[in-house]
Amino acid sequence: MNIWQKIAKKKKPFFVLAPMADVTDSPFRQVISACGAPDLFYTEFISADGLASVGYDRLIRHLKFSKKEKPIIAQFFSSNPENIYKVAKLAVKLGFDGVDINMGCPDKKIIKSGGGAALIKDFKLAKEIIIAAKRGAGKLSVSVKTRIGYSQIITEAWINNIIEAKPDAIIVHGRTMKEMSKVSCHWDEIAKAAKLIKKAGIVAIGNGDVLNIADGIKKAREYRLDGIMIGRGIFQNPWIFNKKIDPSNIKPKDRIELALRHMKLFKKFWRDDRNYDNLKKFYKIYISGWPGAKELRTRLMNTKNLAE
Repeated sequence: MNIWQKIAKKKKPFFVLAPMADVTDSPFRQVISACGAPDLFYTEFISADGLASVGYDRLIRHLKFSKKEKPIIAQFFSSNPENIYKVAKLAVKLGFDGVDINMGCPDKKIIKSGGGAALIKDFKLAKEIIIAAKRGAGKLSVSVKTRIGYSQIITEAWINNIIEAKPDAIIVHGRTMKEMSKVSCHWDEIAKAAKLIKKAGIVAIGNGDVLNIADGIKKAREYRLDGIMIGRGIFQNPWIFNKKIDPSNIKPKDRIELALRHMKLFKKFWRDDRNYDNLKKFYKIYISGWPGAKELRTRLMNTKNLAE
């Protein structure tokens, strides 16, 4: 039984923290774990081409994790099956619980390289990528995170194509690449995908505009999903996965302590290898919701390093 099946058997719906570039690194995952961990963590999405070449030394740190971040899935993007095979083998060696292929990222550079959402336009290559990942991952689970189309909605055709490669789980974001986040999530299309996915005996996860656990549970039941993936909702509430905590009851002192904890973890983990400005996007998560928070946040945004 793979990690997706284990979690789905244990809890329905289960909740997953979405992979987000420059967000879901190890320091942030440790912060979320302290607040209340999801049922499954993801790494940031990582270039398989980079790891399989001269970028290895720079990128390998992105694949580090602690016991507090388990279970955890490593997510990769590429249009090269051989490189996906190599990084899947690496994920096994590093102790990950699964490998995920990004087939939904709308970033222009990644699209130009043929990875991410660009694979929605190449059904044959998409299947080859999944099969290569399965070959490299061995007994480890392989999943796919994708969208409902590239420029147009093609849910059934695209999802059936992925199903043919037999991944262990499929995460469906309810928008096309072209739509980005400009329109509301098409949950009716996620439902269509879920029906096909579950009929094939594959674990089905929905993603898009879920801002809290209650909403996630409601959507999972309504659209017949095994799990829910939450991304942007974490920016509104780092305690989002903790049912026992009402974020409105969190004291400013505790929020500031959480911010300081993140700063310390960031410094320890990245040292000087990641720009301090990357940390600033998190300040609104912690420093908000009380009188004077905006002023403090403005001061923090104007700092140039952690020492300040």
